[in-house]
Amino acid sequence: MPVSAQDIASLCLHAPDDRHFQVQLQSTEHRLAILSSCLPHLVPGAKILELGCGQGDTTTVLAELVGDEGHVTAVDPGSLDYGSPFTLGQAQSHLSAGRLGPRITWKQGDPLDFLRSESNTEYDVTVLSICIWYFASPSVLVPILRALSTRSKRIFIAEWSLSASKMESQPHVLAALTQAALECRKPSSISNVRTVLSPVAIEASAKEAGWVVESRDVVHPKDNVLDGKWEVQAVINDGFLKQVEDSVKDERERGVVYALRDSVVASVEKVGGIGKITSMDVWCAIFIRG
Repeated sequence: MPVSAQDIASLCLHAPDDRHFQVQLQSTEHRLAILSSCLPHLVPGAKILELGCGQGDTTTVLAELVGDEGHVTAVDPGSLDYGSPFTLGQAQSHLSAGRLGPRITWKQGDPLDFLRSESNTEYDVTVLSICIWYFASPSVLVPILRALSTRSKRIFIAEWSLSASKMESQPHVLAALTQAALECRKPSSISNVRTVLSPVAIEASAKEAGWVVESRDVVHPKDNVLDGKWEVQAVINDGFLKQVEDSVKDERERGVVYALRDSVVASVEKVGGIGKITSMDVWCAIFIRG
């Protein structure tokens, strides 16, 4: 029976009106498209480890794919009261109460601590989907991948590619780099873009940790995927300028962030306004032990 994004989205916590459901539906459809290149390994009965699960948008798709005999262990370091309009705790509890609940085990904590302390369960696939940019620093990735070398048969990583196949997606690329230029100058961050790693950097980290690429893919998001608009709006908002003033003290560094923001504004005008913006491509790769 084909997997239905509509059915999966209806299980997620969302406001009852149609507008909010459509936001959830586009997110579920996007996750399903991302996972399509890993489908041969997400078979019924598979044991999946998901790192950086957040509110469970990818988790629900994984749980549907592995069926009643499979299981997803979903780990996230975020506080259970983090998130808007619903918190991680609210979203995860809601999913646990639904039909996919028995297929999911939620773990709140640092992924590396989890891997070092948990039993020697071997997973068929470990999934990191659109979560690496939430890491506190680039140095976090290699130890996690190294710890997985005895715990997972494969690793599937999907992350924004920092490239755009359409002109309308270029503002998203620039907005991500602009946010990163600000966030790296803060002692701590709650932004969606805290540590930008390119596909080249991710592959280099995997190689250092003893993993080799089995396959690569690029997903071109549908025009209704909203991440690009959200990240651009975060940058062109006047509140972003206040953050720059408060967090970037060096005049030259501040000038760089301002220039990046100006490039976002110019690129939005070039494509015809915020309503025309689409999301950048997603890079995906499957890794096996080297």
